[in-house]
Amino acid sequence: MKIALGSDHAGFQAKEALKLALATAGHVVEDLGTKSTESVDYSDFGLRVARAVSEGAADRGIAICGTGIGMCIAANKVRGIRAAVAHDAFTAEMSRRHNDANVLCLGARLLAEDRIRELSRLWLETPFEGGRHERRIGRISDYEKG
Repeated sequence: MKIALGSDHAGFQAKEALKLALATAGHVVEDLGTKSTESVDYSDFGLRVARAVSEGAADRGIAICGTGIGMCIAANKVRGIRAAVAHDAFTAEMSRRHNDANVLCLGARLLAEDRIRELSRLWLETPFEGGRHERRIGRISDYEKG
């Protein structure tokens, strides 16, 4: 799977560790920045990840900031993106099963690097259930179209 990966300064170290783990697991990873712990605006990187997924340059995206919240807000401004913040296995899994989330947002100030890797793995492996959830997601897509 091709994964768009991005972070702000707070998520930089976690992003670097996750990038290696994803590549080791056989994923193609496009690192969209940031490139250091120097302070940057999370919105720039959340939007980069979301656009990569929305435009089809990546199958899914993972964005990491301090809490995951800022990245999630930014990513969800992009048409076709269903970004979700996950802090535990249940929220990571359900964001895929019921919401077909295509961008995962994680908080490096809340989660240890090994937890970020585990939640990412779970999220990438969890399928969308479809069924009644397709109708619900369809309503969101219809709203985006105006």
